This record gives sequence, C-alpha cells and structure tokens, in this order.
Amino acid sequence: MTTPIATTHAGSLPRTPELIAANAARAAGEQRPDWDEFLRDQVVALVQRQVDLGITVPGDGEYGKAMSSALDFGAWWSYSFQRTGGLELDTSMAWATEQHLSSPGDLRTTGFLHRRDQQRFTEAYRDPASGVMSGEAPTGFPKATGPLTYTGQAAIAADVANLRTALDAAGVSTGFLTSIAPGSAARLANEHYATDREYLFAWADVLREEYVAILDAGLVLQLDDPSIAENWDQIEPEPSVDDYLAFTALRVEALNHALRDLPKDRIRFHLCWGSWHGPHTTDLPMRDIVGTMLQVHAGAFSFEAANVRHEHEYRVWDDVTLPAGAVILPGVVSHATNVVEHPELVAERIERFAARVGPENVVASTDCGLGGRVHPQIAWAKLEALTEGARIAGARLG
Repeated sequence: MTTPIATTHAGSLPRTPELIAANAARAAGEQRPDWDEFLRDQVVALVQRQVDLGITVPGDGEYGKAMSSALDFGAWWSYSFQRTGGLELDTSMAWATEQHLSSPGDLRTTGFLHRRDQQRFTEAYRDPASGVMSGEAPTGFPKATGPLTYTGQAAIAADVANLRTALDAAGVSTGFLTSIAPGSAARLANEHYATDREYLFAWADVLREEYVAILDAGLVLQLDDPSIAENWDQIEPEPSVDDYLAFTALRVEALNHALRDLPKDRIRFHLCWGSWHGPHTTDLPMRDIVGTMLQVHAGAFSFEAANVRHEHEYRVWDDVTLPAGAVILPGVVSHATNVVEHPELVAERIERFAARVGPENVVASTDCGLGGRVHPQIAWAKLEALTEGARIAGARLG
C-alpha cells in the first residue's frame, strides 16, 4: 500500500546550451529563423525529461522568458519589460543604489543594494572568493513612465501552446506556467502613478490578462511573489511586524483583485525570501507571514522549507490550519546549495508536513527555481532526489 505524493518544482529550470545561445543571439537582434519551432521542441524535450524523472506536475521551465546566460537572474524581471507597455529602461539605477528611509505606517522599500544582510555581511558580499552570489541588480531595469498596458498576448499564447504541446506529447494532463504578481512587479520604479495603491492596482489589471490566458488554456497558474516576504529585508529602518503586515496587505489585496472570480483550485502562490546564494539572517519568520500568505486567492501554497534558514519552520503547521481544499508545496530540495539532498532526508521532510496537514495535502517541490541557481547537472540530480524521496515517503505513509 502506497500513498502517492505528487511532485513539482517552483518554475525555472536550467536552460540548455542551445537555448542560451539562441536567446543571446535573439537579444543581439539575430533571432534564428526557426525560433518558434526551436523553442517548442525545447519545451517538449524539457517536459518529457521531467515526466521521465517522476515529476507529476511539470512546467515549461520558464523557457519562454529570456535568459541569455547560465546565471542570468534578470530573466524573472526582464520579461515584464517585454510584455508591458508604459515601461522604459532605467539605466541610472538610482532606485537600486540610493537608500530611502521609511517611517512606520508609510513604508517603502529601499534600493536593491541596501538589504540588511548585505550591510551585515559586507565583506563576504565583496569577496569574490566567498561563494556568495550578491544578487546585485543588472545595469538596467524597467521603470514605469506612462500608463501600464499588457502587450504580451503573442508571448503568453506561445508559452501556452508550447506547454500544451509538450504535455500532450508526454501524455500528461496537468502542467503549470508562472507569472509575476502585482506586488513584485510594482517594485520597479514608478514615475507615472500618483500613489502606491494606484500603481499596484494598475499592475493587477495588466497582469490579470496573462493569468486569464493561462487558466483559460486549462493550465495551472503559479504566482511568483517574493515581495510578500522579501520586502521585509529592504525596508529601512526595520519596521514592526504589524506595520509590515499592513504594508503587505495592500499587495495581497491587489493580487486578489487580479485573481477575482478565477478558479482557485488551479492557482498556486509561491512565497520566498530571495533566491541568491548568501546569508539570510534577517528574513521575516514564516510564522509572521503565513497568515498573510493564506489570504491569497489560491488553492496551493509554495514556500521554502529545505533552505537551512527555514527548514525548522515546518512546526508552524502545528498551529496553522490549512484552508479547506488547499494544499501546500513545501520545498524539499534547495536552490541555495550545491549539495544534493539524500532521498531519505527528502522523505523525512515530506513526512513532517504530511503528519501535520495530511499526505493528500502535500505536493513535494523545490524551494525556488533551480535554473540559474545551481549547475544544470546538480539541478537535475536534485529533482531526482525529490522524486525518489517522494516515492520513499509515499511507501512509508501508505
């Protein structure tokens, strides 16, 4: 007797060398003439590889989002520039380097390079031999200079079609696509909207079009929203938890506005504390943010649980009641280390959550996207450990 444990991941997967080269050429204005067919075939092969490995809810690896190098962290942001009107490229990057102090009740995030951990571990971040990935911003990010409009209809249609083709080829009915949440999109500089609320809801209205396109295709929508937890580390001086939760509640309100009347059972929400390799001693505890996370109009909740800064927080679920019909997607392998987890450890991590919310409500996942965070060979080994650990846990739970 076995209790099957579903398996998935948090979105980004390693790009192939061929895709990285094609993206680089495309960025340079030299798009290969067979781009559409090439990208489709890349996604088909990727989904088949996931299914062969035992992933039960595969994704497109975010292959439709630009990534021109093996360690390109900008893809997660840059695709919003490619799919949204009203943005311009900000090359001054003042918002990323200047520190703007906030006050209780009027919180604002500081520049990208003013995280409290980056201040505390300055020597490690500046030492190229330390092994710390700084997560520093690229030389240019988008900023809003006019009314936001959605222009990504063709791009999301291609993402949907490629994943649907891949799922059909692999004989799998369910797959997921990722999309950014308004709270995280609104971390781009704003030079047009009068208030934080107006800017957030403008993003919500724009992004809803992408959400609807994914769901109308019968796919699962994953909302990526590190801003919910990660903004904590970017507000100076450190706010009270109550002030931060009030600040964050507006971001959840905007997201729920974008998700209104959409099918909760095919929406999952991804929470994280930032995906760079570096110290995370100032992260907001899961206990402080879990209630806010569960207010999102979603039926599944993805969060870091293998990251050594947060692994102990499985005990939060001793006291937190999972909403009826909801499931959790705890990370059971981490993007933050090159060490490949033993399947037995993966199984133990799964069993901890199963004991608290029921095995039928646990989907084994990754902490965050593996693409660009660890070497491809390591990433695939981690996914293999994930699926093997799920098999072990299922056998023991059964």
